[in-house]
Amino acid sequence: MNIPATPAGETQQKSLGELFVDLTRETTTLVRQEISLAQAEMTRKATKAGRDIGMVMAGGALAYAGLIVLLIGIALGLVAAGMASWLAYLLVGAVVAGIGAFLAFRGLNALKTVDPVPHETIDTLKADTQWAKEQLKP
Repeated sequence: MNIPATPAGETQQKSLGELFVDLTRETTTLVRQEISLAQAEMTRKATKAGRDIGMVMAGGALAYAGLIVLLIGIALGLVAAGMASWLAYLLVGAVVAGIGAFLAFRGLNALKTVDPVPHETIDTLKADTQWAKEQLKP
């Protein structure tokens, strides 16, 4: 604890009440800073989850567009080449749906790796709790 020196070079000690006021003020500041840290960490994690959700949506949209355009275009080309209509549409549909499913599953797997727990904030809160306990020791 820093004990301020008086002009005459004497030191004065803070009263117990002043120490508790200081501790309360510092604890309040610390809690506010921890809340800000938690908000920043959660924002960072939400941004990553948003990108992963975007990948899932893009995969789904691509699969949908692919199913419409490629099924019609390629299947008609296969029919014109002599393949049975039903077989041409089945083959093209399976390929395009497979690509779309691959993209969607890739996005879903990326979402599963997102950890929503603010580990950094929890660690600092534990350290802060330990610090506060040490401050209260006589």
